[in-house]
Amino acid sequence: MNYLTASKEQLIAEREALMAKYNEFKAKGLKLDMSRGKPSAAQLDESEGLLTVLSKNEDTIVDGLDTRNYGILDGIVPARKLFAELLEVPFENVIVGGNSSLTFMYDTIMRLCMFGAAGVNEPWFDCKDRKFLCPVPGYDRHFTITEQFGFEMINIPMDENGPDMDMVEKLVAEDASIKGIWCVPKYTNPEGVVYSDEVVHRLANLKPAAKDFRIMWDNAYCVHTISQDDKLANIFTECKAAGNEDMFFEYTSTSKITYPGAGVCAFVASDANIAWTKKLMNAQAISADKVNQLRHVKFFKNAQGILDHMKKHAAILKPKFDMVLSKLDTYIKDAGVGQWKVPNGGYFVAYAAYPGTAKAIFAMCKEAGLVITNAGAVYPYGKDPQDSILRIAPSLPPVSELEVAMDLFCTCALITAIDKILETK
Repeated sequence: MNYLTASKEQLIAEREALMAKYNEFKAKGLKLDMSRGKPSAAQLDESEGLLTVLSKNEDTIVDGLDTRNYGILDGIVPARKLFAELLEVPFENVIVGGNSSLTFMYDTIMRLCMFGAAGVNEPWFDCKDRKFLCPVPGYDRHFTITEQFGFEMINIPMDENGPDMDMVEKLVAEDASIKGIWCVPKYTNPEGVVYSDEVVHRLANLKPAAKDFRIMWDNAYCVHTISQDDKLANIFTECKAAGNEDMFFEYTSTSKITYPGAGVCAFVASDANIAWTKKLMNAQAISADKVNQLRHVKFFKNAQGILDHMKKHAAILKPKFDMVLSKLDTYIKDAGVGQWKVPNGGYFVAYAAYPGTAKAIFAMCKEAGLVITNAGAVYPYGKDPQDSILRIAPSLPPVSELEVAMDLFCTCALITAIDKILETK
């Protein structure tokens, strides 16, 4: 039944049947979690070899360096070369750190706020009306960082090619208080969009009024293909060709490749930005966990080793994504009260609910024992202007639990849509 064309009487009868089903879910005492994109135990098990790849003391020696000791602020050379091969950049332009790329991003914003950009030396804190561009829907942790540092965040709409570049180009050219833009360029969080070559090219060729404008290029899902690999244009080479080599910072990590709590991250930047970063890092740390960096090098050996490893992840994740998409097709498609994209990779499915119902869906799911990401989380300040977008994270639950969770989720989505439609009938 298409809810948009159904009569009031049909909708009321449909709601009664759905509420009976919902109350059955509530009676089960469910405890289901689709709140964050956490790797499942099966995915974590694929990295078990990390724990034994260094079995003797002499295994910790690399290039004459004992990785158990102090030193090497920018990471061991084999680890830098591993990420350089993966991201197709010179290894001299790579710093390898600890487990969290998010921490590295936070530190970058903090350094820019406190000390100013390389060659500019005007702290962002000196700009009282500083602003940041935020493609939406997007990653809530990015928005949390810029909110904490006092930026006004400006929503930038997204389509199947990436952010609205006409809007981005106009804003940055006119306003020197706009200091940067957040980007998750491949398999975006949460929609799974891959930035087109044109979008990457236009980003690299921006002519911002702010001489210290920076692109925060969070390439978190660079190898997280599920069904079909999509090629992403290289921001390093694009910016260099445009004469804007200092305008970007790129980040990635093994958080959803090996162990989220015990991975390694990589930072890619121009020569000037690498020197700027190392100078400021020198007061903060002596080195990251080089033993763990070496573990990853020995476990993967090269970039192809990482790609082969991620095929195992894809085999685990694809049935889960297929389950989510199948349930949305079964419950929502004919009803006409929701939309979604089919991602080729990444960790999420973004569900665009009937406008004005996302918060109600979240509340109903929670009451029945299903935890999903907060409504509004994928927008700055938690304010979804349409109260519509919800992020579905299929990775953690086993397929059997995921099936129950999606039955409940879709039931809640239908009930809340009927309620909203009935308000106008």
